[in-house]
Amino acid sequence: MAKVALITGITGQDGAYLAEYLIKKGYTVHGIKRRSSLFNTDRIDHLYQDPHEHNRNMILHYGDMTDSMNLTRIIGDVKPDEIYNLAAMSHVKVSFDTPEYTANADGIGTLRILEAVRLLGLTKKTRIYQASTSELYGLVQEIPQKETTPFYPRSPYAVAKLYAYWITVNYREAYGMHASNGILFNHESPLRGETFVTRKVTRAVSRIVLGMQDMVYMGNLSSKRDWGHAKDYIKAMYLILQQDTPDDYVISTGITTTIRDFIKMSFAKAGVVVDFKGVDEKEVGFLVSIDESVFAKEVGIEYLESFRKRLGETVVGVDPSYFRPTEVDILIGDNSKAKAKLGWEPSYSLDGLCEDMMMHDIALMKKEDYLKNGGYRILNYFE
Repeated sequence: MAKVALITGITGQDGAYLAEYLIKKGYTVHGIKRRSSLFNTDRIDHLYQDPHEHNRNMILHYGDMTDSMNLTRIIGDVKPDEIYNLAAMSHVKVSFDTPEYTANADGIGTLRILEAVRLLGLTKKTRIYQASTSELYGLVQEIPQKETTPFYPRSPYAVAKLYAYWITVNYREAYGMHASNGILFNHESPLRGETFVTRKVTRAVSRIVLGMQDMVYMGNLSSKRDWGHAKDYIKAMYLILQQDTPDDYVISTGITTTIRDFIKMSFAKAGVVVDFKGVDEKEVGFLVSIDESVFAKEVGIEYLESFRKRLGETVVGVDPSYFRPTEVDILIGDNSKAKAKLGWEPSYSLDGLCEDMMMHDIALMKKEDYLKNGGYRILNYFE
């Protein structure tokens, strides 16, 4: 019989990639999504199956991480072999505005799942993956960060995730549950939400080179992050639950990059060179030059003439309202344990990740531009 997996947060970036990955492996996948007047299922629409079909391999349930009875009922009905708890209020800056909800969903929500599995008598059947985060390290005590590095969370999101991390360890030790934490460093993709920094950058850069937007405003350009591709990281989640013994793992690339350099890299994918001047909130990024052959190939020759006129213009600014009350300056993970025990290592480079996101967003913004202009431009938008 096929294995059964339950994914909370299935409509998110990681949930969508993981659902597709598990279905290809022969799993029956159940997912939990919050009730909303909007469907918000774009990332998994290609996996959707009508409820009237027989032998479905993906089934959705309405649920919420703040509702104990609802979660217990779903777990009791599904009786999953594996639970991947990916649901969270995951925007760090927003967690400062909604700290109580963040604690309830991200922290106590994890407890609700663990307790449901225990009360339903599924501790020997169901394996649990808890999505932990590199934000646990916060004010870093060691570089690079590994499984034994002390935590120092710097946001309500990170503090809630700290509770989730330790309650997962506690239930593992107290009740013999196969419950593991994946301490995932930043992982991105074309499916990343539009308010997360990398996707905000690639969407904005795409719009700027297409002449649809003048500039983009960012927060702390000097923050350093360890960015990988979500397609690689969901494979690590799967591998963690296939181990005989539950454990906690850092999943990372081991390379750190500033937001400033990621912006430069994104423009470079369109053949555009940008440079920066000024400091702190006075820092700006401006257009320096164009590699016209790359621009013509990746963006389109029909946009080149108008873009030439913009050389020297400011295209990146800093808005202090995007600064966090307490900043996390540098994150870089040591994935040695994951390599040794899971046989996992990333296949995407940062350059490959950036290219994947930029090519997706240029095509997406071209389509938007085409529709906005009444479809009169003769371009191959829909290839």
